[in-house]
Amino acid sequence: MGSEFVIRIAGEAVYTVLKASAPMLLIGLIVGLAISIFQATTQIQEQTLAFVPKIVAVLLSILIFGPWIMNTLVDFTFNLLNNLYKFVG
Repeated sequence: MGSEFVIRIAGEAVYTVLKASAPMLLIGLIVGLAISIFQATTQIQEQTLAFVPKIVAVLLSILIFGPWIMNTLVDFTFNLLNNLYKFVG
């Protein structure tokens, strides 16, 4: 097992984490941008107005995309553990 192999596995792990977290991050970004535009337009500077909608949107995105995220993580873990004999020796 060379360093290239370890780097490839680590790269796949990082890619899987980014792919699994992308829906929540994008929805949080879009809701945050919409709230920021609303606050700038109305000049309301309430802190809870910025956080509560983002938290609700991220929780809803977890409910919506949860099965897909779980399948993505399970597929990566299955492939990793299924090929464990290649890693050991």
